[in-house]
Amino acid sequence: GGFMAAAGVLDFAGGIVVHITAGIGALVGAAVLGPRKENRMVAGNLVLTVLGTGMLWVGWYGFNGGSALAAGADAAFACLATQLAAATAALVWTAQDVMETGKASVLGIATGSIAGLATVTPCAGFVGPLGAVMLGVAGGVACRFFSLVVKERYGYDDSLDVFGVHGVGGFIGTCLLGIVAAPTFGGFNTETTMMTQTVIQCTAALVTAVYTAIASYACLMAAKALTGGDLRVPEGAEQGEGLDLWCHGEACYSLAEEETVV
Repeated sequence: GGFMAAAGVLDFAGGIVVHITAGIGALVGAAVLGPRKENRMVAGNLVLTVLGTGMLWVGWYGFNGGSALAAGADAAFACLATQLAAATAALVWTAQDVMETGKASVLGIATGSIAGLATVTPCAGFVGPLGAVMLGVAGGVACRFFSLVVKERYGYDDSLDVFGVHGVGGFIGTCLLGIVAAPTFGGFNTETTMMTQTVIQCTAALVTAVYTAIASYACLMAAKALTGGDLRVPEGAEQGEGLDLWCHGEACYSLAEEETVV
């Protein structure tokens, strides 16, 4: 019932309301807070990364397929598109890793699959297999570029790549919906032309990004005022004991370094 719906914006499962908003909010938060003192991008636990990725991937069938609101053809195509886009993006991300470094990485496969899932979310029930593969390719290329190249170039500390994966993926998927959902590429949108729908989608993505940036900044400033003017934890907590101990008085891993058995 909102103005975007009245304008004909399509978003099957939340590419706009979930991924673009989360990504832009994360980017604004990273810009306001600034980078960590020791900004080392290393994987904390690849086993947990793989487990978490698997949980997300399986859960995404309910996330996208469930947005059809009924067990029927729409839900089936949404689940199929979800699988194809995620797998394609994982392969595309990995192929780029191999071309650049000569090695495939578990972290690259995991991150690439999430990029594909985020990219297909707004389109899931509107596209056929070809459109889903196209979205996977676009997400795998664009999200990796922003997560590695753009982040390094501009120095913002988006430690979980929320902007690079979710924000960029949701934005790309929303804008490409007008193309991949057209019957030309096996899609199911017959209400508008490819160009008309693309303009509508791009406008919605831009409006959402601007609105989210302003709202996120306002919320951060309000939180800063309410917490005494500083959003960062003390330097000792950041560089010494860590956030788990400082915030909760406990750590995820209790073994001291000298007690670890190899």
